[in-house]
Amino acid sequence: MTTTDRTPADLLRSALAADAGRPLVTFYDDATGERVELSVATFANWVAKTANLLQGELSAEPGDRVALLLPAHWQTAVWLLACSSVGVVADVGGDPKAADIVVSGPDTLDAARACSGSRIALALRPLGGRFPQTPDGFADYAVEVPGQGDRFAPFTPVDPEEPALVVAGREFSGAEVVERAAAEAPGLGLTGPRARLLSGRPYDTWEGLSAGLYSPLATGGSVVLCRHLERLGEESLAQRIESERVTATAR
Repeated sequence: MTTTDRTPADLLRSALAADAGRPLVTFYDDATGERVELSVATFANWVAKTANLLQGELSAEPGDRVALLLPAHWQTAVWLLACSSVGVVADVGGDPKAADIVVSGPDTLDAARACSGSRIALALRPLGGRFPQTPDGFADYAVEVPGQGDRFAPFTPVDPEEPALVVAGREFSGAEVVERAAAEAPGLGLTGPRARLLSGRPYDTWEGLSAGLYSPLATGGSVVLCRHLERLGEESLAQRIESERVTATAR
C-alpha cells in the first residue's frame, strides 16, 4: 500500500509494481479437492479481462450496481477488484431486482433471473472451467472473459469517495475499503509484506472480505482462501498451514 492508494484497484496496481511474481491468492475448495494459486500478475490479468468485460461488453458505468451472488472463491475476488477498477458498486449477495448486472454461481441462478439487466453465470469449476451447457438467460463467464483485453483503463476516472462495496447491508466507498482493510490488518496477524493469512471465513460479511482479500492486499501479504474448510480435519489443516507457510489464520 502506498500513500496514493485510494481504491482497491489502486492496491492491486501497487502490488503489481512491487512484486508481480509473488503469490496473492491461493484457493482451496475442500469439497472438491481443488487448489489454485494465482500470482499478483495472474490475478491482475484476470481482473483486467473482467473489467474490460464489464465496461465493454456489459456497458457498465460508475455508479451501476453489480449483484455478486458468489461464495468465497478466487473468481469472486477477481470480480470484486474488477468492479473497483470500473467504478461500479459490488453488492455482495445483493438483490438482483435492484441490480444493473448480476453475477451468479451455479447455486443461485434461479434468484439471479430476477435481474432485468445483464446476467453472467460462473460455473466455479476447477481452472475456471465453463458450464457443460450455458444456463438459459445467462452469458457464461468462462466463455466471455478469455477474449477480453489484458490491459484495462477506465473510461471515467474512479472517484474513491463514491460507493464501491455493499456487504451485509453496509455501504463502503473505495477509500473506506482501503483505510479499513489497512487498519484491521494487524489484528489479523498481517504485520507486513510476505505475511500469509489462511482464511476460512465466507465472503458474506465485511470480516470475511477483509480477511479473505482486502487486508492481505493492503499490506503486501497474501491469502490462502479456503472454501468448505469445515470439511478439513485438524491434522490436515495443520499440514496445510505448514506447507503453505501460513503466518496467521482467520476461521
